[in-house]
Amino acid sequence: MSALEGNQKQTVQIVALTETGLKLAKRLQTDIAGSTVCYKPKPFAETIQTAFLNGSPLVFICATGIVVRTLASVIKNKHDDPPVLVLDEQGQFVIPLLSGHEGGANQWAVDIAALLAATAVLTTANSYVEPVYTVGMGCERNCSKQELAELFHHCLEQAELNADAITNLTSIDIKADEQGLIQLAQDINKAFVVYDKMALKNVEHQLSCPSDYVYETVGVYGVAESAALWGAQEIAGQQAELVLVKQKSKRATCAIARAYCSEIPIKK
Repeated sequence: MSALEGNQKQTVQIVALTETGLKLAKRLQTDIAGSTVCYKPKPFAETIQTAFLNGSPLVFICATGIVVRTLASVIKNKHDDPPVLVLDEQGQFVIPLLSGHEGGANQWAVDIAALLAATAVLTTANSYVEPVYTVGMGCERNCSKQELAELFHHCLEQAELNADAITNLTSIDIKADEQGLIQLAQDINKAFVVYDKMALKNVEHQLSCPSDYVYETVGVYGVAESAALWGAQEIAGQQAELVLVKQKSKRATCAIARAYCSEIPIKK
């Protein structure tokens, strides 16, 4: 799954100010999930600033100076501001203007540039970012490798990923000796990494559906999502996000998380 299919909580706003820019905006809209085109919004500054403050990712097809002057008074910091990109109306250059690393704008620019056969103009230090995907799994004791493998591959298909894109398979430490998970990791040639509940609690606020039952059983509110999120964050050094929330089979659970890092991780 590319950044064009990101897990955004707000609608992506594609802003165009000319008829030529509008044509490019409509092309992008077909490829950016959850996006809408805003053509010559009025009142311009108020509309743009409101969308920005509401956390909407913004893609501008206009001069960079217009964007800078419009957003200058509402910019907070790189941790809170939504990603902002600027394109020329010919679609030759893609500039991640705000939230390059933290908001994922750098990777977004790379993906859009690839789509348009354009150039991504990345100016941040160590600017080329790579997505790190980790799969988290939980299961009942002695769950078969076959069931785990079927769920694993089903989840990859749902996320439009293949096994080569995955950095490792993760779970909670009480599953360190779970033979089905160990064998699955060996079959897909990935490391099997487990984390204790104290580590997994760091991401419990990001879980899609915390379970009291799971907490009473193993001490965390979710194994698959927690392990996936923490695994990706540990590798990338950046907060991760769920690209596929917990999926279930009869005896197992699986989730996929993604984070971005400035260096390509070594896949074991």
